[in-house]
Amino acid sequence: MKIAVMGYSGSGKSTLAQALGARYGVDVLHLDTVQFLPGWVIREEAEKERMVRSFLDAHGAAGWVVDGNYSKLSFQRRLEEADLIVLLLFNRFAALGRVVRRYLAYRGRYRPDMAEGCPEKLDAEFAWWVLHKGRDRRGRALWRQIKARYPEKTVILKNQREIDAFLLKMREDVE
Repeated sequence: MKIAVMGYSGSGKSTLAQALGARYGVDVLHLDTVQFLPGWVIREEAEKERMVRSFLDAHGAAGWVVDGNYSKLSFQRRLEEADLIVLLLFNRFAALGRVVRRYLAYRGRYRPDMAEGCPEKLDAEFAWWVLHKGRDRRGRALWRQIKARYPEKTVILKNQREIDAFLLKMREDVE
């Protein structure tokens, strides 16, 4: 099984990706770990692309879960090869609430889905991203295009209740 998990910041992409990876027994690539070096330094584009391409090549037969958007990182390939595309499109206030809870849970520590040396942070810039900038017209159009181009393999989840029902269905499908 190959699964692309995408969507808005704070919607639970990494948590869902981990659950799906465990459920199907496949490796998970968190694109945030590819994006950042310690200290929130952004890696060179060529290195990031090489890392993602290498992961997809190495896990092609076994399956994979890729968590994140990053349209410059083998984006079309991920969409084409995925058996399932999950779009987490939570409303902005629910996403911000989740970000705040995540910050309180990991404050001063590293999340498992982030690069080492990138402690959890919450600042005004990131809150603005979650509430406004990360939800621009272009991004919303991208989600619509994905759904239109891959309707048979795209699932849209808009809240935790829908994620829970989706995971329950996925568990039943595996058993």
